[in-house]
Amino acid sequence: MLDRRGFLKFIGGAAVGTLATPVVWKGLDDISIWSQNWPWIPSLQYGNHENTYVRTVSKLCPAAGATKIRLVGGRPVRVLSDPESPLGGVSALAVTEVQMRYSPARLKRPLLRNSDGGYREISWEEAEKLLLEKLAAAKKQTEHDSVVCISGDENGTMNELLAGFAAQTGSGRFFAMPSDAQATAQAWKLMGGRGRVGFDIPNSDYVFAVGANVLETWGSVVVNRHAWGQARPAGAEPAMRLAYAGPVQNNTAAGADLWLPIKPGTELFLLLGVARQLIKDGVAAPAGGLDDFAALVAKWTPEKVCEITGLMPERFTAVVDGLKKAKKPLVVVGSDMDQGGGTGPVRIGMAINMLLDRVNKEGGMRMIPLAPPAVNGAASYDVLMQGDLVRYAADMAQGNMPEVGVLMVYEANPVYALPGKDIEAVFKKSDFSVAFTCFFDETARRCDLVLPNALGLERYDDVAEPFSYGKFVYALVRPVAEPLYQARPAGDVVIDMAYKLGINLGVSDVVTMLKAKAFNIGADWGSLSDGNAYVSDIVVPNKTLAYRFSPDDLALVEKAEAAAASSGKELAVAFVSKLGLGTPETAIPPFNTKLITDDELDTNMLVAAVNGATLKKLGLYEGNRIVLTSKAGKVMAKIRVFEGVTNDTVALTMGFGHTAFGEFNDGKGMDVMALVTPSSEPGSGLSVWNDTRVNVAQA
Repeated sequence: MLDRRGFLKFIGGAAVGTLATPVVWKGLDDISIWSQNWPWIPSLQYGNHENTYVRTVSKLCPAAGATKIRLVGGRPVRVLSDPESPLGGVSALAVTEVQMRYSPARLKRPLLRNSDGGYREISWEEAEKLLLEKLAAAKKQTEHDSVVCISGDENGTMNELLAGFAAQTGSGRFFAMPSDAQATAQAWKLMGGRGRVGFDIPNSDYVFAVGANVLETWGSVVVNRHAWGQARPAGAEPAMRLAYAGPVQNNTAAGADLWLPIKPGTELFLLLGVARQLIKDGVAAPAGGLDDFAALVAKWTPEKVCEITGLMPERFTAVVDGLKKAKKPLVVVGSDMDQGGGTGPVRIGMAINMLLDRVNKEGGMRMIPLAPPAVNGAASYDVLMQGDLVRYAADMAQGNMPEVGVLMVYEANPVYALPGKDIEAVFKKSDFSVAFTCFFDETARRCDLVLPNALGLERYDDVAEPFSYGKFVYALVRPVAEPLYQARPAGDVVIDMAYKLGINLGVSDVVTMLKAKAFNIGADWGSLSDGNAYVSDIVVPNKTLAYRFSPDDLALVEKAEAAAASSGKELAVAFVSKLGLGTPETAIPPFNTKLITDDELDTNMLVAAVNGATLKKLGLYEGNRIVLTSKAGKVMAKIRVFEGVTNDTVALTMGFGHTAFGEFNDGKGMDVMALVTPSSEPGSGLSVWNDTRVNVAQA
């Protein structure tokens, strides 16, 4: 645990098993432990050193996989899967967490921006004094929003802490970074769902994933992968089948029993057609609003759906038959960018689950209760997911929002990750900005004060009801080593600021906050501290869920249909997300540069994948350098032929184009967000950017 000054008492011996080894990794603070021939490969120190293993959960990876950290002589050296946990599994990002602890991009000490735009190192005492002064001044202002918080944490109680802090300083403005989790939460609320929606993928026998890259980036992907593998033993009949609809043959499409190649942005029409066909075939569990829903989908015949999506009729028929014949079918909907897809397709997917009578059933869509907040002034998860950061930034740019006293950014990189340039207005109209971050990213470079946050392996944290998981689950993140350099857990810094400002958050440190969270949900702290996850099968009774669709939803469909019909000579863009290429907050881990192709390593441009028919239509050749131009901007790319892309579509990989993080990210590709323009979704009003089109010209 941590005292008020942020000194960490860490776990070094809570072992699952021990043995002796003749070597231990040896290195200094500035030495990194990669596995390739780089200058900071550690030397070996001989002697007998005990191996210990600590069970925890990854906060580096949004998939929130449960891990076992191997320590040699008390020093973390490897990340392994924890098969004893329901969240057990490591992703291509989580496995790098020990190495990322020593990343050259790791922020080592507090930085303060100079008047010339550069930074100078300051002490923590100076940093805390300055931050306290700025917060105290902001709290007194009436014409400004005192404090605005932006968080990149997808599943932790830190969001409650930041939201409670913002609420008690006066503004109450808290924003989570845009994600499919946010769109799903808002869709659930619009459908009348209570609590949080979960998808019980491990217990389904037929999963239809539309846009949701369930085996690569979407939701609790390590759990999805494990369930997929367990359901398909060698030489036996599969216990689960997977159908995937999307414009690119990504890892999920390649592993699926049935791939439905559809044009980008046409997921909504496919889902409307599936719903219409199920109703026509008599598959329609009763609930309020069924007649209105049937009217909404009535015109989406298989012929019309296949025409607009580019799908072969036999594949449409196959997926409908698969859903009808399965005992425990499940539909999950996401977006190829894992963000910006809107609520429309997600709501239709939820309605299909209702038609199939799969609500609160094993292997179905489940209504998971929400954990009560553990911080005074904090709202519950469903309320926190309502904030629209992209719309807020646009309103700020147009002068429709009050200026900000202190902008606090926690483990988020909006300068790199958000579409458009409006986020710049939020920084310009903030009197003072502070970033709590592990790495010196693009957003940190835009802030006045940059504070080094302890990495997940170095702090107490938690994973509370991770997105998409089909049951109520809570797990503790435990420190396995002291923070490197001068990093401190941001949660304790915020709590200390609140204490000095006279704000009562109801918690004295992060550990107290997490104990309160555990108490609220009825979890045993001792068991959590041993690395065990708390899991409950309790669901909220299905009394409010209905087929809730209105005339605004017809406008949503008509707008999408008009956009699909007016593409002209433009190509639709399919965005490809790979967890191994990191997140906006981590960038590409040096350990994972081996996942990048030679073309992507070669130049300051992207690789644009098109199929042979599209290439011929463009009159270009493989290897040609091109310029892709949209309404928002342009990027450079090199053409590569890949037949796993739908016609009139160009596939672009996300995660490149960083201007921070150092040599392992500099000069690698371009940021695809330069092409993206957000708009407002009819009905929900949520900012969306799932329909990007580009003109192509030879460079």
